[in-house]
Formats: sequence, C-alpha cells, structure tokens
Amino acid sequence: MRHFLRDDDLSPAEQAEVLALAATLKSAPFAHQPLAGPRTVAMIFDKPTLRTQASFAAGIAELGGYPMLVDGNLAGIGKRESVADVARVLGRQATAIVWRTFEQSRIDEMAEHAGVPVVNALTDEFHPCQLLADLLTVQEHKSRLSGLKVAFLGDAACNMGNSWALAGAIAGMQVTFGCPEGSAPAHGAAEVTDDPVAAVTGADVVVTDTWVSMGKEDEAEARRATFAPYSVTSELMTHAAPDAIVMHCLPAYRGSEIAAEVIDGPQSVVWDEAENRRHAQKAILAWLEAKRS
Repeated sequence: MRHFLRDDDLSPAEQAEVLALAATLKSAPFAHQPLAGPRTVAMIFDKPTLRTQASFAAGIAELGGYPMLVDGNLAGIGKRESVADVARVLGRQATAIVWRTFEQSRIDEMAEHAGVPVVNALTDEFHPCQLLADLLTVQEHKSRLSGLKVAFLGDAACNMGNSWALAGAIAGMQVTFGCPEGSAPAHGAAEVTDDPVAAVTGADVVVTDTWVSMGKEDEAEARRATFAPYSVTSELMTHAAPDAIVMHCLPAYRGSEIAAEVIDGPQSVVWDEAENRRHAQKAILAWLEAKRS
C-alpha cells in the first residue's frame, strides 16, 4: 500500500510522473475520474485550513468522488479514540484518508492501520502536497525544474523548509536557505547561509513563509525581530534573477515576511500556487489509487 506522508515517499521518476499527471488534469479537469461512484475520501482537519480544505474538496469532486469532512476536534483522535482505531474505522468507510494534523507520528500511525492510502495534508514536520503544487507552479512558469536555483528566506526550521529541502533535491533543484542560525531545515542536505543577499543572488525562484507558524503565536514579537532581515522586499529582489518568481504558501502577512508590493506585484505567482493545490492533490490521489490496482 502506497501512501504520501512526506516528500521523499516519491522517487525522482515518480515525482515527475505525478507532476505530469497534475498538468494533464489541470488542462482537462473532468477527463479522468478514478473516484467515480462516487467513492468517498475522508478529510480530517485538526488545524486551521482554507486552501487545503477547499482544494481537496473541489479536487475529490472533480475526480468523481465524495469528500467526507471529519471534524478532528469532534472525533477526538488520540484522545477519545486511538489513532489506530480511527484508522481502522475510516479505512472501511473511505477509499483514501487525507489528514491535516500535528505530529508526524500521528499520520504515520494512521497509515500503518488504515488499509487505504493516506495523504499528508500538513503536519508539523512536512507539507508535501504544498510542494507538489509549488513544483507544478515553477514548472509552468519556468518550463523546467532541474538546475533552477531556489532561495527560501526566513524561518526554514518548519514543515515548508523541510519539504523544500527534500522535494527540491528530488526535482534536481539547487535550494539555498537564507535564515538565522538555528533556523535551518531538519531534513535534507540543505545549503544554508545567514546572509539573505547571498541566498537570493541569482535565484530563479524566491520562496518565503510566515515567521509565526501555528502554535508559535506567543513568540510572535521575538520571531519578527529575529527574522526581519530576511523579509522579501523589492530591494532584496533586485539581487535575484531578473525574471525570478516569488512564492508564498499563504496565509501571508504583508510587511513581515514579504512586502505588499512584492506579493501583489508582477513577479508573484502565489495565486497560481494556491490554485495548483487542487491539481497537484488530484494527481497524487489518482496516482495512489492507480497503485492499488
């Protein structure tokens, strides 16, 4: 049984296959419906969500399936019932399970017991569906992935930093993290510098994320002071390649990790990126479904 729990669950060839499928599904949204029936996909959200819930629900419907929303708080997963027992129940109701949760160990345990494909819709450690959408977006704007230089600015010791370190390497990209000491990704063999200009110089793609991730709100003031030199501003962008694109997985805080004139400017592709969550997630669900047969 194949699952998508972290970015390196896909080999380079498999990652390219999923991205090609995503591009196909984007061009013909209703041409491929492996979930026709409709077959049910359980969606569980333990954390706040907008793009994840909207894109999975729309994508599952376009694949011919039914998106069944399970309220993680009402289910009390890990409290009212064990993760293993929830997995056994949902695995008999749904053809796949999509979960946005906290510790990576929770989704690993879900996959161990579900008996159906499990997809990581975000954990504290990884955000692999977002990276598929990001890579699809880069491919659309740059016509390739391999050999491109990516600069990730700010707090890289987060799920997005870890996923960029893994997925970027799998795609053959050169990913450099510009961040303070102690803020580097925990996964992947990443190139790290504490000089934001050095990180961005010559970059084809500039990526940032919020400095105050979910669960760290009480550290907001201190974190803003720490990461302020890594804000993606118009001045910093002058060091990137002239045709560089800017990405942010959202929600964004203008004036903090990114300037308003950058995220709302001509180099920004964040709205393409947000839309591509749907197409990339349709592709991974369809790909996992095909692997079962």
